[in-house]
Amino acid sequence: MAGSNFVDYVKIFCRSGKGGAGSKHLYRDKLTQKGGPDGGDGGRGGHVILRGSKDYWTLIHLKYARHIHAGDGEGGSQSRSFGKEGEDKIIDVPCGTVVYDAETGEFICDITNDGEEFILVKGGRGGQGNWHFRTATNQTPRFAQPGEPAVERTVILQLKVLADVGLVGFPNAGKSTLLSVVSAAKPEIADYPFTTLVPNLGIVQYRDNKSFVMADIPGIIEGAAEGKGLGLRFLRHIERNSILLFMIPADSNDIAHEFDVLLNELKQYNPELVDKQRILAITKCDMLDDQMIEEMKNLLPENVQTVFISSVTGMGVSDLKDLIWKEINKESNKIVEINHRPMYIAPIDELDEEEFDFEEEDEEDEDLSKYKGIGWDEL
Repeated sequence: MAGSNFVDYVKIFCRSGKGGAGSKHLYRDKLTQKGGPDGGDGGRGGHVILRGSKDYWTLIHLKYARHIHAGDGEGGSQSRSFGKEGEDKIIDVPCGTVVYDAETGEFICDITNDGEEFILVKGGRGGQGNWHFRTATNQTPRFAQPGEPAVERTVILQLKVLADVGLVGFPNAGKSTLLSVVSAAKPEIADYPFTTLVPNLGIVQYRDNKSFVMADIPGIIEGAAEGKGLGLRFLRHIERNSILLFMIPADSNDIAHEFDVLLNELKQYNPELVDKQRILAITKCDMLDDQMIEEMKNLLPENVQTVFISSVTGMGVSDLKDLIWKEINKESNKIVEINHRPMYIAPIDELDEEEFDFEEEDEEDEDLSKYKGIGWDEL
Protein backbone atom coordinates (compact mmCIF):
# COMPACT_ATOMS: atom_id res chain seq x y z
CA MET A 1 0.00 0.00 0.00
CA ALA A 2 1.83 3.04 -1.24
CA GLY A 3 1.48 6.22 0.74
CA SER A 4 -0.21 8.10 -2.09
CA ASN A 5 -2.70 5.29 -2.65
CA PHE A 6 -3.81 4.65 0.92
CA VAL A 7 -7.15 6.33 1.62
CA ASP A 8 -9.01 5.40 4.80
CA TYR A 9 -11.49 8.30 5.08
CA VAL A 10 -14.04 9.35 2.45
CA LYS A 11 -17.23 11.40 2.53
CA ILE A 12 -19.72 10.54 -0.21
CA PHE A 13 -23.15 11.77 -1.26
CA CYS A 14 -25.70 9.05 -2.01
CA ARG A 15 -29.08 9.35 -3.70
CA SER A 16 -31.45 6.47 -4.28
CA GLY A 17 -33.77 6.17 -7.24
CA LYS A 18 -37.30 7.53 -7.11
CA GLY A 19 -40.22 5.15 -7.56
CA GLY A 20 -42.12 5.03 -10.81
CA ALA A 21 -45.67 6.38 -10.96
CA GLY A 22 -48.64 4.06 -11.20
CA SER A 23 -50.63 4.02 -14.45
CA LYS A 24 -54.13 5.53 -14.80
CA HIS A 25 -54.92 3.61 -17.95
CA LEU A 26 -58.48 2.41 -18.76
CA TYR A 27 -58.91 -0.64 -20.94
CA ARG A 28 -60.08 0.13 -24.48
CA ASP A 29 -60.25 -1.84 -27.74
CA LYS A 30 -62.47 -1.94 -30.81
CA LEU A 31 -65.04 -4.10 -29.03
CA THR A 32 -64.82 -2.49 -25.59
CA GLN A 33 -65.48 1.22 -25.31
CA LYS A 34 -65.74 1.51 -21.53
CA GLY A 35 -63.43 -1.09 -20.03
CA GLY A 36 -62.34 -1.09 -16.45
CA PRO A 37 -59.05 0.17 -15.00
CA ASP A 38 -55.95 -1.82 -15.93
CA GLY A 39 -53.11 0.49 -14.94
CA GLY A 40 -50.02 -1.27 -13.59
CA ASP A 41 -47.76 -0.36 -10.68
CA GLY A 42 -44.62 1.70 -10.99
CA GLY A 43 -41.23 0.14 -10.45
CA ARG A 44 -39.17 0.55 -7.29
CA GLY A 45 -36.30 3.00 -7.32
CA GLY A 46 -32.80 1.63 -7.08
CA HIS A 47 -31.05 1.13 -3.73
CA VAL A 48 -27.56 2.30 -2.84
CA ILE A 49 -25.89 -0.81 -1.39
CA LEU A 50 -22.56 -1.25 0.38
CA ARG A 51 -20.83 -4.58 -0.22
CA GLY A 52 -17.71 -5.89 1.46
CA SER A 53 -14.98 -7.07 -0.89
CA LYS A 54 -11.70 -8.78 -0.08
CA ASP A 55 -10.26 -7.40 -3.33
CA TYR A 56 -10.04 -3.87 -1.92
CA TRP A 57 -7.54 -2.61 0.66
CA THR A 58 -8.29 1.12 0.65
CA LEU A 59 -11.07 3.56 -0.24
CA ILE A 60 -9.11 5.23 -3.02
CA HIS A 61 -11.64 4.13 -5.65
CA LEU A 62 -14.22 6.38 -3.93
CA LYS A 63 -11.95 9.39 -3.49
CA TYR A 64 -12.88 10.84 -6.88
CA ALA A 65 -16.36 9.28 -7.18
CA ARG A 66 -18.14 10.89 -4.26
CA HIS A 67 -21.58 11.23 -5.85
CA ILE A 68 -23.43 7.91 -6.04
CA HIS A 69 -26.82 7.91 -7.80
CA ALA A 70 -29.06 4.86 -8.23
CA GLY A 71 -31.48 4.44 -11.13
CA ASP A 72 -35.10 5.63 -11.08
CA GLY A 73 -38.00 3.21 -11.36
CA GLU A 74 -40.14 3.25 -14.51
CA GLY A 75 -43.86 4.02 -14.49
CA GLY A 76 -46.54 1.38 -14.84
CA SER A 77 -48.40 0.83 -18.09
CA GLN A 78 -51.59 -0.69 -19.48
CA SER A 79 -52.68 -4.26 -19.07
CA ARG A 80 -51.53 -4.12 -15.44
CA SER A 81 -47.91 -4.13 -16.54
CA PHE A 82 -45.44 -3.26 -13.81
CA GLY A 83 -42.75 -0.71 -14.42
CA LYS A 84 -39.10 -1.75 -14.44
CA GLU A 85 -37.23 -1.40 -11.17
CA GLY A 86 -34.42 1.15 -11.00
CA GLU A 87 -30.87 -0.12 -11.18
CA ASP A 88 -29.26 -0.67 -7.78
CA LYS A 89 -25.91 1.02 -7.23
CA ILE A 90 -23.48 -1.28 -5.43
CA ILE A 91 -20.45 0.25 -3.71
CA ASP A 92 -17.65 -2.22 -3.06
CA VAL A 93 -15.65 -1.37 0.07
CA PRO A 94 -12.83 -3.12 1.93
CA CYS A 95 -13.72 -5.43 4.79
CA GLY A 96 -13.48 -3.38 7.96
CA THR A 97 -15.28 -0.28 6.66
CA VAL A 98 -17.37 1.62 9.20
CA VAL A 99 -20.10 4.03 8.07
CA TYR A 100 -21.30 7.16 9.89
CA ASP A 101 -23.94 9.76 9.11
CA ALA A 102 -22.09 12.88 7.96
CA GLU A 103 -24.60 15.28 9.53
CA THR A 104 -25.23 13.73 12.94
CA GLY A 105 -22.17 11.48 13.37
CA GLU A 106 -24.45 8.52 14.15
CA PHE A 107 -23.01 5.04 13.55
CA ILE A 108 -24.82 3.33 10.66
CA CYS A 109 -23.15 -0.01 9.91
CA ASP A 110 -19.94 -2.00 9.95
CA ILE A 111 -18.91 -4.11 6.93
CA THR A 112 -16.54 -6.86 8.10
CA ASN A 113 -17.12 -9.88 5.84
CA ASP A 114 -16.52 -10.51 2.16
CA GLY A 115 -19.83 -10.34 0.29
CA GLU A 116 -21.69 -8.75 3.21
CA GLU A 117 -24.26 -6.22 1.98
CA PHE A 118 -26.06 -3.33 3.62
CA ILE A 119 -28.71 -1.09 2.05
CA LEU A 120 -27.36 2.37 2.73
CA VAL A 121 -30.19 4.31 1.06
CA LYS A 122 -33.47 2.64 0.08
CA GLY A 123 -35.08 3.40 -3.24
CA GLY A 124 -38.54 4.93 -3.37
CA ARG A 125 -41.49 2.56 -3.68
CA GLY A 126 -43.38 2.52 -6.93
CA GLY A 127 -46.92 3.92 -6.98
CA GLN A 128 -49.93 1.67 -7.36
CA GLY A 129 -51.92 1.75 -10.59
CA ASN A 130 -55.61 2.62 -10.75
CA TRP A 131 -56.49 -1.07 -10.89
CA HIS A 132 -55.95 -1.21 -7.11
CA PHE A 133 -58.50 1.55 -6.44
CA ARG A 134 -61.56 0.11 -8.19
CA THR A 135 -64.64 -0.23 -5.99
CA ALA A 136 -68.31 -0.98 -6.45
CA THR A 137 -69.11 2.73 -6.42
CA ASN A 138 -66.06 3.85 -8.39
CA GLN A 139 -65.53 1.30 -11.11
CA THR A 140 -63.34 3.50 -13.33
CA PRO A 141 -60.92 5.38 -11.06
CA ARG A 142 -58.92 7.91 -13.05
CA PHE A 143 -56.16 8.35 -10.52
CA ALA A 144 -53.09 6.41 -9.38
CA GLN A 145 -50.34 6.76 -6.84
CA PRO A 146 -47.17 8.66 -7.66
CA GLY A 147 -43.88 7.00 -6.84
CA GLU A 148 -42.02 7.83 -3.65
CA PRO A 149 -39.29 10.43 -4.06
CA ALA A 150 -35.58 9.69 -4.00
CA VAL A 151 -33.73 9.73 -0.69
CA GLU A 152 -30.49 11.67 -0.29
CA ARG A 153 -27.87 11.04 2.35
CA THR A 154 -24.28 12.05 2.97
CA VAL A 155 -22.17 9.48 4.79
CA ILE A 156 -18.60 9.12 6.01
CA LEU A 157 -16.71 5.90 5.32
CA GLN A 158 -13.84 5.02 7.63
CA LEU A 159 -11.56 2.06 7.14
CA LYS A 160 -10.38 0.15 10.19
CA VAL A 161 -8.01 -2.53 8.97
CA LEU A 162 -8.50 -6.12 10.05
CA ALA A 163 -5.45 -7.60 11.77
CA ASP A 164 -4.65 -10.02 14.59
CA VAL A 165 -1.89 -7.99 16.19
CA GLY A 166 -1.19 -4.26 16.07
CA LEU A 167 2.21 -2.64 16.54
CA VAL A 168 2.33 0.34 18.90
CA GLY A 169 5.37 2.45 19.59
CA PHE A 170 7.17 5.74 19.22
CA PRO A 171 8.72 6.74 15.88
CA ASN A 172 11.81 4.72 14.93
CA ALA A 173 11.04 1.99 17.46
CA GLY A 174 11.63 -0.73 14.85
CA LYS A 175 8.02 -1.53 13.98
CA SER A 176 8.43 -1.38 10.21
CA THR A 177 11.70 -3.29 10.39
CA LEU A 178 10.05 -6.13 12.31
CA LEU A 179 7.15 -6.23 9.85
CA SER A 180 9.56 -6.46 6.90
CA VAL A 181 11.43 -9.33 8.57
CA VAL A 182 8.50 -11.53 9.61
CA SER A 183 6.33 -10.91 6.51
CA ALA A 184 6.57 -10.09 2.82
CA ALA A 185 5.48 -6.48 3.40
CA LYS A 186 7.85 -3.79 2.12
CA PRO A 187 7.28 -0.71 4.26
CA GLU A 188 9.50 2.32 3.87
CA ILE A 189 12.34 2.19 6.39
CA ALA A 190 14.64 5.13 7.13
CA ASP A 191 16.58 6.60 10.04
CA TYR A 192 14.36 9.65 10.52
CA PRO A 193 11.16 9.96 12.60
CA PHE A 194 7.75 9.42 11.02
CA THR A 195 9.06 7.24 8.21
CA THR A 196 5.76 5.35 8.29
CA LEU A 197 3.03 7.69 7.06
CA VAL A 198 0.27 5.14 6.44
CA PRO A 199 -0.63 1.78 8.04
CA ASN A 200 1.02 -1.32 6.60
CA LEU A 201 -0.29 -4.87 6.72
CA GLY A 202 1.76 -8.05 6.59
CA ILE A 203 0.87 -11.75 6.70
CA VAL A 204 3.23 -13.52 9.09
CA GLN A 205 3.90 -17.16 8.25
CA TYR A 206 3.88 -19.52 11.22
CA ARG A 207 4.48 -23.21 11.68
CA ASP A 208 2.45 -25.85 9.82
CA ASN A 209 1.31 -23.39 7.13
CA LYS A 210 -0.45 -21.24 9.69
CA SER A 211 -0.39 -17.46 9.55
CA PHE A 212 -1.65 -14.30 11.21
CA VAL A 213 -1.96 -10.66 10.16
CA MET A 214 0.20 -7.91 11.65
CA ALA A 215 -0.59 -4.19 11.31
CA ASP A 216 1.93 -1.39 11.61
CA ILE A 217 0.65 2.17 12.19
CA PRO A 218 2.61 5.45 12.23
CA GLY A 219 4.48 6.17 15.44
CA ILE A 220 2.74 7.74 18.42
CA ILE A 221 4.25 10.64 20.35
CA GLU A 222 3.33 12.12 23.70
CA GLY A 223 0.40 14.46 23.23
CA ALA A 224 -1.09 12.52 20.32
CA ALA A 225 -4.51 12.74 21.97
CA GLU A 226 -4.28 16.54 21.56
CA GLY A 227 -3.51 16.20 17.85
CA LYS A 228 0.29 16.00 17.85
CA GLY A 229 2.01 13.74 15.36
CA LEU A 230 0.37 11.25 13.01
CA GLY A 231 -0.51 8.33 15.26
CA LEU A 232 -3.85 9.64 16.55
CA ARG A 233 -5.37 9.64 13.08
CA PHE A 234 -4.52 5.98 12.56
CA LEU A 235 -5.28 4.64 16.03
CA ARG A 236 -8.66 3.43 14.78
CA HIS A 237 -6.81 0.77 12.78
CA ILE A 238 -5.83 -1.11 15.94
CA GLU A 239 -9.34 -1.15 17.43
CA ARG A 240 -10.01 -4.48 15.71
CA ASN A 241 -6.74 -6.12 16.75
CA SER A 242 -6.88 -9.06 19.12
CA ILE A 243 -3.67 -8.08 20.90
CA LEU A 244 -1.33 -5.08 20.93
CA LEU A 245 2.44 -5.42 20.58
CA PHE A 246 4.21 -2.50 22.24
CA MET A 247 7.71 -1.91 20.86
CA ILE A 248 10.34 0.12 22.73
CA PRO A 249 14.04 0.31 21.78
CA ALA A 250 16.61 -1.02 24.23
CA ASP A 251 18.48 2.31 24.18
CA SER A 252 15.51 4.23 25.63
CA ASN A 253 16.16 6.29 28.74
CA ASP A 254 13.19 4.89 30.68
CA ILE A 255 11.35 1.92 29.18
CA ALA A 256 8.66 1.83 31.88
CA HIS A 257 7.89 5.52 31.43
CA GLU A 258 7.62 5.23 27.65
CA PHE A 259 5.31 2.25 28.04
CA ASP A 260 3.06 4.27 30.37
CA VAL A 261 3.01 7.19 27.92
CA LEU A 262 1.91 4.94 25.06
CA LEU A 263 -0.72 3.30 27.23
CA ASN A 264 -2.05 6.68 28.34
CA GLU A 265 -2.40 7.92 24.76
CA LEU A 266 -4.40 4.82 23.85
CA LYS A 267 -6.60 5.32 26.90
CA GLN A 268 -7.37 8.91 25.98
CA TYR A 269 -8.29 7.92 22.45
CA ASN A 270 -10.47 4.93 23.40
CA PRO A 271 -10.54 3.43 26.92
CA GLU A 272 -11.47 0.04 25.45
CA LEU A 273 -7.99 -0.28 23.91
CA VAL A 274 -6.50 -0.59 27.39
CA ASP A 275 -8.44 -3.80 27.97
CA LYS A 276 -6.69 -5.59 25.10
CA GLN A 277 -3.97 -8.13 25.80
CA ARG A 278 -0.55 -6.49 25.65
CA ILE A 279 2.92 -7.80 24.80
CA LEU A 280 6.08 -5.74 25.18
CA ALA A 281 8.96 -6.22 22.74
CA ILE A 282 12.31 -4.62 23.55
CA THR A 283 13.87 -3.97 20.14
CA LYS A 284 17.44 -3.40 18.95
CA CYS A 285 18.80 -5.88 21.51
CA ASP A 286 21.72 -6.93 19.31
CA MET A 287 23.73 -4.29 21.20
CA LEU A 288 23.07 -6.02 24.57
CA ASP A 289 24.79 -8.97 26.21
CA ASP A 290 23.18 -11.47 28.58
CA GLN A 291 24.21 -9.55 31.69
CA MET A 292 22.71 -6.29 30.46
CA ILE A 293 19.46 -8.05 29.56
CA GLU A 294 19.17 -9.53 33.05
CA GLU A 295 19.76 -6.13 34.63
CA MET A 296 17.22 -4.51 32.33
CA LYS A 297 14.47 -6.96 33.36
CA ASN A 298 14.28 -5.23 36.75
CA LEU A 299 13.37 -1.95 35.04
CA LEU A 300 10.51 -3.29 32.92
CA PRO A 301 6.77 -2.68 33.54
CA GLU A 302 5.06 -5.24 35.73
CA ASN A 303 2.39 -7.73 34.63
CA VAL A 304 3.37 -7.49 30.94
CA GLN A 305 4.86 -10.36 28.94
CA THR A 306 8.20 -9.16 27.57
CA VAL A 307 10.42 -10.44 24.78
CA PHE A 308 13.89 -9.13 23.84
CA ILE A 309 14.31 -9.12 20.07
CA SER A 310 16.54 -7.89 17.27
CA SER A 311 15.04 -7.70 13.80
CA VAL A 312 18.50 -7.40 12.25
CA THR A 313 20.02 -10.57 13.76
CA GLY A 314 16.75 -12.47 14.28
CA MET A 315 17.27 -12.69 18.03
CA GLY A 316 14.04 -13.57 19.84
CA VAL A 317 11.85 -13.26 16.73
CA SER A 318 10.79 -16.92 16.85
CA ASP A 319 9.92 -16.64 20.54
CA LEU A 320 7.88 -13.52 19.78
CA LYS A 321 5.90 -15.30 17.04
CA ASP A 322 5.23 -18.22 19.40
CA LEU A 323 3.92 -15.86 22.08
CA ILE A 324 1.75 -13.93 19.61
CA TRP A 325 0.24 -17.14 18.21
CA LYS A 326 -0.53 -18.36 21.71
CA GLU A 327 -2.25 -15.12 22.71
CA ILE A 328 -4.33 -14.54 19.57
CA ASN A 329 -5.79 -18.05 19.86
CA LYS A 330 -7.01 -17.55 23.41
CA GLU A 331 -10.77 -17.31 23.58
CA SER A 332 -10.55 -14.36 25.98
CA ASN A 333 -8.56 -12.29 23.44
CA LYS A 334 -10.91 -12.78 20.51
CA ILE A 335 -13.00 -9.75 19.58
CA VAL A 336 -16.69 -10.60 19.47
CA GLU A 337 -18.11 -7.14 18.84
CA ILE A 338 -16.74 -3.63 18.64
CA ASN A 339 -18.64 -0.72 20.16
CA HIS A 340 -18.39 2.05 17.59
CA ARG A 341 -18.83 5.40 19.24
CA PRO A 342 -20.65 8.17 17.34
CA MET A 343 -18.36 10.39 15.31
CA TYR A 344 -17.97 13.97 16.45
CA ILE A 345 -19.16 16.38 13.75
CA ALA A 346 -17.97 19.92 14.35
CA PRO A 347 -20.91 22.35 14.17
CA ILE A 348 -20.81 25.31 11.83
CA ASP A 349 -20.46 28.39 14.01
CA GLU A 350 -22.95 31.09 13.27
CA LEU A 351 -21.50 34.46 12.48
CA ASP A 352 -21.66 36.92 15.33
CA GLU A 353 -23.49 39.95 14.07
CA GLU A 354 -21.82 42.13 16.64
CA GLU A 355 -18.50 41.61 14.90
CA PHE A 356 -19.90 43.45 11.89
CA ASP A 357 -21.32 46.47 13.75
CA PHE A 358 -19.08 49.38 12.93
CA GLU A 359 -19.01 52.50 15.03
CA GLU A 360 -20.57 55.56 13.44
CA GLU A 361 -18.07 58.16 12.45
CA ASP A 362 -18.61 61.76 13.46
CA GLU A 363 -17.37 63.06 10.14
CA GLU A 364 -19.74 63.33 7.22
CA ASP A 365 -19.62 60.61 4.61
CA GLU A 366 -17.30 61.31 1.73
CA ASP A 367 -18.96 62.49 -1.45
CA LEU A 368 -18.61 59.61 -3.91
CA SER A 369 -20.15 61.41 -6.88
CA LYS A 370 -16.72 62.45 -8.10
CA TYR A 371 -15.87 58.78 -8.70
CA LYS A 372 -18.84 58.23 -11.01
CA GLY A 373 -17.83 56.57 -14.27
CA ILE A 374 -14.39 55.55 -13.00
CA GLY A 375 -13.50 51.84 -13.06
CA TRP A 376 -12.04 50.05 -10.06
CA ASP A 377 -8.75 49.63 -11.86
CA GLU A 378 -8.44 53.41 -12.19
CA LEU A 379 -8.89 54.19 -8.51
